[in-house]
Amino acid sequence: MLVEELRADEKLAGWLRDLESGGAPRTEAVLPDAIELPDVLLDLAVPHECVNELVALRARLVADPEALTLLSLCVDRFVRDMGKIGGGWEPPPFPESTGALGRTFQVFVFIAALPYVRAYHRERDIPADVSRRTLADLGRNLAVHRRRTGTTGLLVPWWIGLHFHGELYQLGRLQFQRARLGGRTGQAAADAGLGTGPGEPCLSLHIADFRGPLSPEAIDRSLGRAREFFARHYPDEHYAVAVCHSWLLDRQLTRYLSADSNIVRFQERFRIAYEETKADDKAPVAFVFGDPELPVADLPRRTGVERAVGDHLRAGGHWYGGHGWFAL
Repeated sequence: MLVEELRADEKLAGWLRDLESGGAPRTEAVLPDAIELPDVLLDLAVPHECVNELVALRARLVADPEALTLLSLCVDRFVRDMGKIGGGWEPPPFPESTGALGRTFQVFVFIAALPYVRAYHRERDIPADVSRRTLADLGRNLAVHRRRTGTTGLLVPWWIGLHFHGELYQLGRLQFQRARLGGRTGQAAADAGLGTGPGEPCLSLHIADFRGPLSPEAIDRSLGRAREFFARHYPDEHYAVAVCHSWLLDRQLTRYLSADSNIVRFQERFRIAYEETKADDKAPVAFVFGDPELPVADLPRRTGVERAVGDHLRAGGHWYGGHGWFAL
């Protein structure tokens, strides 16, 4: 049984004790029944090949009283501070011994939390299309997991937690996360005279896969939507700065890509807050080729970005995360 496997793991046993120490859940966690669940999954853009498996796993979950109690505890912890920046649920990875149910447990937490995030969106008057496209990132991330592993699951469940916790929204090409400025980036913005600084609100930009080209026109339209969206739906929060932390801001890319490439033009929007000193070669390999563990020698060279990432690594170079910002 799922919970027995978790209790057998020393670290997870401590996590369970902390979760249970909060007492009985104060919110109700209800999963759609087996007939309704496929429609719910399809509304969340879940890949069709994952649907039947998740319906079958739902039956296993509801037949296990301890697992169902754990689901309720997780949902209660997740939704109690809905919308609070940095307040979401960050579950530990479950061991392989928990099998398919452990691998997909977080998916069921998000499904059970759907009524709460949708209610929060209604309270903020979030447009239905923005709500739908934001929450559909669950399906995109299931597709990413299947592309990499061939199985149903989520590589980084905490990431989807941002979407289902009212902290992140899909607005056109980009995703915008309600966040707070870190020390170095905040100080850079303060030094520029923007009237903000470390710990103040900012919008963190994320570039999702499977969303088309990163064209300047698409970025401009997305930024325009964001300025209007947050002014209207979060008038109590002032966002003076947009930030991005990504390998796409590694200036070494300009050695390989033309000045009019989408990535270079995206980089030009940002001022660099500080230089990263720790290499992160797996990030570009994962995002460009789908699997961070692919042998460098075998990386394809079909596109300019593929050639840039692979050729640089094959030449003995390294890639670094970039930390950029610009005034909104």
